[in-house]
Amino acid sequence: EVLTASADRTAKLWSTSSGACLRTLEGHRGAVSSVALSPEGLRAVTASEDGTARLWLAASGECLRTLRGHPRAVMAASFSADGARVLTDCAGAVKLWLGGAR
Repeated sequence: EVLTASADRTAKLWSTSSGACLRTLEGHRGAVSSVALSPEGLRAVTASEDGTARLWLAASGECLRTLRGHPRAVMAASFSADGARVLTDCAGAVKLWLGGAR
């Protein structure tokens, strides 16, 4: 599976075998600028120009948590190698989010 970001304020999870859209992640109020799947592929993180990042269950599209605290657009988000933490970046201001990422 592959996850893509979009200016239409969504992220989409696609099947690499069929090319079909499996799920659309909706909830951001601005363009989605960055996406990542967790190392085990069970969760997703999205970063948005609305100043938030969101954690999602990849299988259902349920938003688990909205990460707030950046003053402007969040331009990047990724999981740590063990999937226990999320890193977000807003114009060089990096935040490491502990707990709740699983």
